[in-house]
Order: sequence, then C-alpha cells, then structure tokens
Amino acid sequence: MNKLAKFCHELSNYTEIKPEIYLSPATGYRARAEFGFSNHCYTMVEDEKKKYMDRSSIPHPCIQQLMPNLLSRINDSELMQKKLFQINFRTSGTRVLVTLIYHKPLQKDWMQAAKKIQDNYKNLSLIGRSKKQKVLIGGEDLEVICNYANSSFKILQNDLVFFQPNFYLYSFMVSFITKQLKGAKDLLELYCGCGGFTLPLASKFNKVFATENNRHSIRLLKESIKLNNLSNVETARLSDDETASALANERPFRRLENIDMQSYQFSHILVDPPRAGLSDETITLSKKFKNMIYISCNPETFLRDVVKVERNIEAIAIFDQFANTQHLEVIALLK
Repeated sequence: MNKLAKFCHELSNYTEIKPEIYLSPATGYRARAEFGFSNHCYTMVEDEKKKYMDRSSIPHPCIQQLMPNLLSRINDSELMQKKLFQINFRTSGTRVLVTLIYHKPLQKDWMQAAKKIQDNYKNLSLIGRSKKQKVLIGGEDLEVICNYANSSFKILQNDLVFFQPNFYLYSFMVSFITKQLKGAKDLLELYCGCGGFTLPLASKFNKVFATENNRHSIRLLKESIKLNNLSNVETARLSDDETASALANERPFRRLENIDMQSYQFSHILVDPPRAGLSDETITLSKKFKNMIYISCNPETFLRDVVKVERNIEAIAIFDQFANTQHLEVIALLK
C-alpha cells in the first residue's frame, strides 16, 4: 500500500469526507535540498545506501544547473573541500543560497577562496558554517516572488528559517485554504514562520495576528510585511504556549506592549506545528475558536490531534510535497 492509500485508509476512521489530492512532479520540485559531501561528490542516502553524485534531478532547475559546476570548483580547491561534510542549497527561483558546513574553523584564506568561487556566478551567495562560526559571502536573504490568483507578493527567507520547499504545490496549498474561508473576520496564526501563509491570507481577513518563536523568522516576516505594504498584519515572537498564555491574560508580555489584543475578533485559528503536533496548551486554546485550519507535516500526529481538539473534519487535502519520500503534507478545516 503506497503512502497516499495508507493515509486515506487511516483517515476513513475519522471522517467520510474524501480528501482532495495534489501530486508533485517527480523532478525539479525542491527549492531546498541538503546533501552530504564525501569522496569529492554530493551524497544522499537512498534505500539505506549512500549514493554518490555530481547532480540530482530532484531540486529546482536553478539548483540542478549549479550543482556540477559548483562541485568542480570546490574540488579544484584543497582549502574549500578539506573537512567539508555537508552542502545545503536554497533558491528563490532565480537566486541560490549555498551553505557549506565544515568540521574546521574558517580562516581568512577560506573566505578569499569562497569569494573567488562566488565571483563566477551572478546570482549566488555562499555561507560557510562551522562550530559557533558563520561566514557570509554575498547577500543572505532570498526574495521569493509568489504569484497567487491575480496578485503577487514577496516573501523573504534565508537558511535559518522554514519555508515551503515545493514551489509547485505552494499555490495549491494557499488556494485550498482560501476556498474554505467563510465568515472570515480576524485570524490568529501560530507557527507562522517567515510568513508563507500569513502574507497571502492577509487580504482574506480584516486583521491577522501571527506568532512564531524563531526570531529570524519574525525579523524576515516584519520586513516582508513592509515590502508588501500590508497594514493589517501584526506579529510577535511568541511560542505556541506563550501565545495561549497571552490570550488567556495569564501574564503580561513586553513583546505585546504595542499590540491591542482586545481589538481582535478572531474567527479562525491557523496552526502549522512541527512533526510532534500540538501541545496541550495549544489544543486548549484552539477550542475557543469556531474555525480551525490545521496544516500538518505529519499525518499521524494530525489524526491524533483531531481527536484531542474534539472537532469534525469539514474539508481536507493531501499534498505530496516530497514525491520521492514517505512524507505527506495535510491541510484541513476543522469545526
């Protein structure tokens, strides 16, 4: 039984509603990719075996085109390849950010060698990382231009934050959510990241209050809000449990000093938790909202949480974001 059939079978124990299914292309779909480095090659584990390569068909074409040429330049430099063990790629669709991770301190000569490589490319930034060290060659932030319906918006991201890795399915995810919005007033969003759903959904609500515990994500989201000239989105660096505590008026937060929480009329809560799913505090908080949008990267904890939040599934979609893996993404409207 494949992963889609398996989840649909498990889902049938919770609802009679049939999920919408969105499939990804098998190649060229990943805007973020991570590889090991060994024996002068990129490496990845496939079927429990290490595979050596100079390129991969899975990443976005921008990354595919860069991989063999960049590998050759790294291998031409003893300094660049020595104690290098991981190479991460991330793209906006035009620019590429490459992070090289080492088991050694990075000295001035490494910076000079990295700059020499970077000078050969128009749209490439390099980051060198080792223990307690980060060296940036070029701009760190990527500006992703996302087209949705008849509008477009800009989202800033970098290698310190999470952003949807499958550009092909991303617009379908946003579209599925907006189809479910009825009686929308204000939105509370938890685990907002750098704004992958905050920004496109802002026009569908009167106001949005978005929270996230990662300070880098919040910084980028605030800059993206300005880039897109949005006036109805407020953000705060709060964990899910802190957000629940703030809304329950259990204690004051300095980070909320300039935000009038009493002015919000929340009709929806949107959660996009890590694989572990929702905390008990977040589950308790969610019960205060009429509508809940649950985005999950782990169908198992999603089904567990559906029971805990004591809601019915009104609509659900499955997104095969990682076509070559056993992972699935699920989005559901719960009432």
